[in-house]
Amino acid sequence: MNILLIGCGKMGGAMLRQWVGNDGNRFTVADPAVSDLPEGVRHVSKATELTAAEFDVVMIAIKPQMIAAILPDYAHSLKPDGCFASIAAGCSIDTIARIVGKKAIVRVMPNLAAMVGLGVSGLYANDNCTDQKTAYVTALIAETGTCIQLSSEDDIDRLTAVSGSGPGYIFEVMRSYVEAAKSIGFDDETARTLVMDTITGTVETARQSPETLEELRDSVTSKNGTTQAGLAELMRDGALDVLLQKTVQAACNRAAELK
Repeated sequence: MNILLIGCGKMGGAMLRQWVGNDGNRFTVADPAVSDLPEGVRHVSKATELTAAEFDVVMIAIKPQMIAAILPDYAHSLKPDGCFASIAAGCSIDTIARIVGKKAIVRVMPNLAAMVGLGVSGLYANDNCTDQKTAYVTALIAETGTCIQLSSEDDIDRLTAVSGSGPGYIFEVMRSYVEAAKSIGFDDETARTLVMDTITGTVETARQSPETLEELRDSVTSKNGTTQAGLAELMRDGALDVLLQKTVQAACNRAAELK
């Protein structure tokens, strides 16, 4: 497949680095400011350097506010049976369709961990996208981690609130956890190691275990022990559940507003 990536910023560049090892695909990046592209990736600075109907997939990886100004110049680059795929947050399929017309369009919401091949992405395709095209884009995105096919575009907003914005929540929890470790006497480096390795190990334990999260929590909580004492504060009055529900709801509401 011949793929055009419009924009190669942090997310687009992270995903590209995961894709370039696939021998079946050829990549072109259109970005006037990009540098240090992976070997074998073609680079153009403007749309006039491309021929018409050249690409099977045109991947939109520019900021949403730039799409109306930039995408029209590249619309002619897609083959008649190709599809557009967008990773631009908050930009609906209808918005893209008003620019490119009645084309196959796939909207993807990735997250930051795509840069290490552990991303979580949600994908929704419009009615003009065949099952074959949807399957191809799904497989491409899955090279960056987990890819979930969604049943409606509204699901993109919900997924954005959980996994798309999720790294920001986790980084903040980690920051606060590190500060708590330092407050009882650990230096910064030791505190960071303790927190990050504890989280990494706990996630992998949960991933490999058939037990529920509640069962795993209870399995490490001895009656009147240290974990129970800590959990009593963490879970007091259900405040943690309420806080996380408010967090994802606020993000979901904002995602819907941005469309």
